Amino acid sequence: MIQKLDALSRQINDLLPRDFNLLKDDIKEQIRALIHDSFRNMDLVTREEFEIQSRVLARTREKLEALEKTVTRLEQVHSSTKK
Repeated sequence: MIQKLDALSRQINDLLPRDFNLLKDDIKEQIRALIHDSFRNMDLVTREEFEIQSRVLARTREKLEALEKTVTRLEQVHSSTKK
């Protein structure tokens, strides 16, 4: 993510007029800090965290499907014993 922030900061910096060469480093750092703070405030998750949660969700779905099948079987057994 830091590399992407640096690339975005460079792109913005390249758009500035060349008269700003004296202030370029300061502006670059301020833009980078602003972008970094913005991303931090967005409460984003890393790809690794996303993948972990995706696996947890997949396992949860598998367990839920198994429980649904068990409940259906139990309901069938219960309804057949009532007759």
